[in-house]
Amino acid sequence: MTIETHDSDKLKIAEMISDDIVINKSEDGLDLLGDLYYQDFDAIIIHEKNIIADFFNLKSGMAGEILQKFSTYRVRLTIVGDFAQFTSKSLKDFIYESNKGKQINFVSSTTEAISQMKK
Repeated sequence: MTIETHDSDKLKIAEMISDDIVINKSEDGLDLLGDLYYQDFDAIIIHEKNIIADFFNLKSGMAGEILQKFSTYRVRLTIVGDFAQFTSKSLKDFIYESNKGKQINFVSSTTEAISQMKK
């Protein structure tokens, strides 16, 4: 795994680059948050392919646990991926509601993620 840094006027953004699953369990997400928070990153971009599928099953509670910590520490998180593949109405509603705010977002490209974070 590597971290690509994107700097803007307001934010220091970390993009996680990996061919492997980076978040296999809640603790992985919390460790990632802690590591990057203490490196002074304000925002994190992670790709959907690097997160275990169970994260996107809201009944597992994994997404809620991880995303709550990001909100608590005020570190913005954008997940980049193709979310049309998920058929759960509750997940689609969750993504829709998340995208209304600035803290947690789901977008289709890194370019879109960076652009949105700069707002």
